[in-house]
Amino acid sequence: MTKASAGQTLHQLILSDIEGRIVSGEWPPGYRLPFEVDLATHYDCSRMTVNKVMGQLAKAGLIERRKKSGSFVRQPQIQSAVLEIHDIRAEVESLGLDYGFKILKCAQRAAKSEDRSSLDVSLGAPLLDIICIHFAGMREFCVEQRLINLAAVPEAADANFTEIAPGPWLLGHVPWSNAEHRISAEIASKEIARLLGISDRQACLVVERRTWSNSGAVTYVRFSYPGNAHALVARFSPSSD
Repeated sequence: MTKASAGQTLHQLILSDIEGRIVSGEWPPGYRLPFEVDLATHYDCSRMTVNKVMGQLAKAGLIERRKKSGSFVRQPQIQSAVLEIHDIRAEVESLGLDYGFKILKCAQRAAKSEDRSSLDVSLGAPLLDIICIHFAGMREFCVEQRLINLAAVPEAADANFTEIAPGPWLLGHVPWSNAEHRISAEIASKEIARLLGISDRQACLVVERRTWSNSGAVTYVRFSYPGNAHALVARFSPSSD
């Protein structure tokens, strides 16, 4: 039996274990979870504790509980965020989970030649290079890699991104006029896999976004999500032509 770490309750341990198996793909969509009585035996706890965990997982949309059949891993949650500048916090909270984020890197540097394919700036232009990880409950939700053009947004150099994530801060400070999205599936690099707590052979859903204001390029951001746990959809209407 896995033991709870210091400061972690048995409830949190069971929730983290099961959530981790689902998010990592070990228990794929359609997989039937062990019965509650078996989980209670495995974790050496009461069935009531397991029942509370299963209820929380169901509320978060990770599992589906069926009478007489058991509990099954649900299909990935769909987020309608392709064609809009969305708030990751709102994404997470829409799933019934607590949101959190952590800044791993925030450094000023000059633009390199390879940056120019991501952000429309000149060589040597001042940039803010940010890496941030977003959490849903106790699990890693996505990794954010962002470049901000300090020539267009100089106040970003003094922003406190430990209190507010870079995306919401930019939306509140810089009116954007144009945006471009690129969506792809990519095998996770070793670093992204480490940050997301997944296998480096696992596919990620990658959303890249560039935004501009009237004064030029504002930011380039790349979000990497565990591919087995996320999907994106856009709604649109026929044109009048």
